[in-house]
Amino acid sequence: MATVPHCLYCFETLAAYLEGRKSMSLNEVVDAWNEYKKNAGAGIEDLGKHEKQNPALRRLAGSESSESSNTSSPSSGSTMSLATDTTATSTDSLPETIITESPLFVTWNTVSPRTGNTSLRGCIGTFEAQELDEGLSSYAITSAINDMRFDPISKRELPSLEVAVTLLTDFEDCADPMDWEIGKHGLRISFSERGRRYGATYLPDVAAEQGWTKEETLVSLMRKAGWAGRKDKWQSVDLKVVRYQGKKKSLLYSEYKRWRDWVSQRDQDEA
Repeated sequence: MATVPHCLYCFETLAAYLEGRKSMSLNEVVDAWNEYKKNAGAGIEDLGKHEKQNPALRRLAGSESSESSNTSSPSSGSTMSLATDTTATSTDSLPETIITESPLFVTWNTVSPRTGNTSLRGCIGTFEAQELDEGLSSYAITSAINDMRFDPISKRELPSLEVAVTLLTDFEDCADPMDWEIGKHGLRISFSERGRRYGATYLPDVAAEQGWTKEETLVSLMRKAGWAGRKDKWQSVDLKVVRYQGKKKSLLYSEYKRWRDWVSQRDQDEA
């Protein structure tokens, strides 16, 4: 599953990119996080747990996107990998230092300082397994800079950001379009109509957060893929549905900054 160090690494990568400095590696972040946990004192276990009080899941309803071709390119508002040879990577039972690769999504949100509500700022991912050091750093920047639905994230926006990392696992072909569970499975659909190919995805949390039924979820997903048929005719479309699971972790910039300041002070003390 996604972890606090994965989120810290995404922030570290983006901040370093925007500030024109070298980023720490994922291994360095994990090591520093483990040291931080031993030395930071009370409250450390609450780091990264804000999403329980301030769920950002509803912003995903529009963040994972449609595609009309079979490519290995990132998934965003304009492109998504629909490759059929996706590696099924199960990470639920593995320690964070053992996970080395996974399909993944990186989502950036802005958080209102007054209400705590979140707004989508960028989301891009891939269904092809990625080495996490390279994959998280690549998609952290790509989702922040190259999501065509939004202007690139700027350095001044960093303090308002939240990052969410979702590692995707357990890909399975559905026996039929209803062969999945709300709140457990994400969906990836693909279908053809009148010579055109369609595809789209929702991450596992979306349907439950939106309060949708299975049918409403599938119709919404077809609409997002670009299908313009009659709502009551959706079952006439020959849908290929792949279900998958994913454990998301979210982190605020303020939490990253607290950790990063500690790292900088440690490095100064050791110099």
